[in-house]
Amino acid sequence: MQTIEKIGERFWYQTPVSETDRPILGMVVGNEKTLMIDAGNSEAHAKYFLDELASRQVPKPDILALTHWHWDHIFGLPALGGIISLAYTETKEAMEKLISLSWSDEALDERVEAGTEIEFCAAAIKKEFPHERNITIALPTMTFEGRMEIDLGGVTCILQHVGGGHASDSVVIYIKEEKILFLGDCIYADIFSPKTNYPIQKTRDLLNQLEAFEAETYVLSHSGTLSKEKYQKEVALLRTMASLTEEFKGDSVKIKQAYEGNLGRELTENELETMQYFVNGTQGQ
Repeated sequence: MQTIEKIGERFWYQTPVSETDRPILGMVVGNEKTLMIDAGNSEAHAKYFLDELASRQVPKPDILALTHWHWDHIFGLPALGGIISLAYTETKEAMEKLISLSWSDEALDERVEAGTEIEFCAAAIKKEFPHERNITIALPTMTFEGRMEIDLGGVTCILQHVGGGHASDSVVIYIKEEKILFLGDCIYADIFSPKTNYPIQKTRDLLNQLEAFEAETYVLSHSGTLSKEKYQKEVALLRTMASLTEEFKGDSVKIKQAYEGNLGRELTENELETMQYFVNGTQGQ
C-alpha cells in the first residue's frame, strides 16, 4: 500500500513497494521551482505520484534529479517529458547502454542465465509490467560532475556524487534548510555480484562523505526514513563490521565472536546478514 507523506515544510515523498521494487519518490517544493527526486520504476509509478501530489495542491516538478541508473529509478522518466532532468555523467552513460535491450520475459530470462541481469530485478519487472511492456529509456537532459547546487526559492538542494558499493554513480540529494538527506540506494550492499557484498574501502569512503551533511532525517529508497539516531546506529554497524572483517581477514566465526563480545549478546538477523555481506566482499566479488 503506497502512501504520500510529508516531512517539514518542503518535502513530500511516496512510500516504497517491495513486491514490484518501487522505490521512494521525493518532491522538494520551493517558492519558485519544484524538484522531483527519481523517476520511478514505470510510467504508472511516476504518474501515480504526480496525481496524488496534484490532489494535495503540490506543484508539478520543474526539475528531476536521478540518484543512479538502476531500472527502478529511471523507467518512469518518459512520463515526465518537458522538464529538465539531471543526472551524474556516469548515470547517463549507463542508461544509454539500456536503450537497445529488449524487456520481454524471454530476453530477461536470457540475461539472467547469462549473468548480466539478476533474478530479483527480472522478477520485479515482470510484476510491475504484467501485460504490455513497452519500456522506453528516456535520457536525462543535463549531466553534472561532482557536486551541483540548486536554489528552488527558499530551499536549496545539493546534489553530490558519492558512489559506493551498490552503484558507482550514486548521487545523494541534501535538502539544506530541511536538513533532509535523500540517500537513494547508496548505503545498500552490492546485489549485482555473484554474492551480495559490501566492499570495505568503498563503504568507508562513502560513509566518510556522508558525514559532511548536517542531516536530521535520512531517506533510503527502499527502507523508508531514518532519524539521525537510527542512521548513526546503522553507520556504526557498517563501520564496525568493516573493521572486524579487515582485522580477521573475512573469518566469519572470529568476526561473530568479537562482535558478540563487544555487544554482550548474540547478533540479530540483520547484523548477521551485514556480517556475511562484508565477508563476501573479501572473497573476490
